[in-house]
Amino acid sequence: MRRLKFGINTALIVIALGGAYLLARGELDLGLPTGGAGAAPSAAAPQAMPVPVVGIVKKTIPIYLEYSARTEAIRDVVLQAKVSGYLQEQVVPDGADVKAGDLLYKIDPSDFEAALDLARAQVERDEASLEYARSSLNRGNNLATSGYLAKDSFDQRTSAVRQGEATLAMSHAAVRTAELNLKDTEIRAPFAGRLGRNRAPEGTMVMSAAGTRLNNLVQLSPVYVTFNPSESELADIQKALAKGKVEAEVFLPAEDTPRHRGEVTFIDNAVERSTGTIVVRATIDNADLALLPGQYVRVRLHVREQPDALMVPQTALGSSQFGKYVYVVGKDNLVEQRLVSTGPAEGDLIAVSSGVSEGDQVIAGNLQKIFPGTPVQPMQAQAEAKPQS
Repeated sequence: MRRLKFGINTALIVIALGGAYLLARGELDLGLPTGGAGAAPSAAAPQAMPVPVVGIVKKTIPIYLEYSARTEAIRDVVLQAKVSGYLQEQVVPDGADVKAGDLLYKIDPSDFEAALDLARAQVERDEASLEYARSSLNRGNNLATSGYLAKDSFDQRTSAVRQGEATLAMSHAAVRTAELNLKDTEIRAPFAGRLGRNRAPEGTMVMSAAGTRLNNLVQLSPVYVTFNPSESELADIQKALAKGKVEAEVFLPAEDTPRHRGEVTFIDNAVERSTGTIVVRATIDNADLALLPGQYVRVRLHVREQPDALMVPQTALGSSQFGKYVYVVGKDNLVEQRLVSTGPAEGDLIAVSSGVSEGDQVIAGNLQKIFPGTPVQPMQAQAEAKPQS
């Protein structure tokens, strides 16, 4: 009896397992409807998302090298007096912009005017003495010719004339010295620039031997901008210089548009061993006097042109742990992700050196709503970037 029950149970289990297998394979017909109104609804296909796309722009772009830099004055001199005396007047105020030759300071000229008058009076006396000596020599010459004057007397008169000429020359030199000293009581600007802070108030006893400092004058236009390219970048700058001038653009802090322009005018003769950099200098026009010596700026050098660069909108760039990427419309309008290497930017576009080809359609919007494999409906962007003519 027990064997019979065990056999029946075993048969039922086998039948149940077989039915389940056939049902899974779809070979067992349970009499259920397979179509029509009673059929189970199938999963809806994902709807294609409209996305704006742009074509790759191919154009020639400028290649720049950019550095942090510092401005330097071409000329920065200390103003000192060449003569001693009391400072009588500061003619222009501190910080004034002056032209070459402008009067800046005056030293009391009284002593030097008196010295000049004395020197001129001495010239007049020496001229009178020389005139008398020459007249005496002329009379002696006539007497010596007729035999009425001894040769020694004639030689003495000749010597007196020569001494008078020498004395008069020294007196003229003394006058010129006195005139120069009087002129030096006025300190004038040796070049156009800007005064600093006054160091000697009016009434100060200025000592030329002690080198009394009055002020300093700095040239502001043009100015130097000094920066430090690496050894590898130096080669690019030298190649550009071999072809002509290398333009330099200067950007003030927190500004994206260059206010000042100039050109590279100096490369040092040695590379700094500790840093592997070299000192390079550009001369920059500073007509508005906005740049001051010692100021930190950014300088950009135009070293060459890159033809046929592939450009995409900067807004189409994404970033991940693997690097920069763009989405493009692939086969069957499915999204493809392309890792790219980027180059210099120009306006709203950025150069891409690898990862895309000229015929690709780059997705420029809805980047947060798509991922690789997403079906999309490409729509031409309204403001597609156009190559410059």
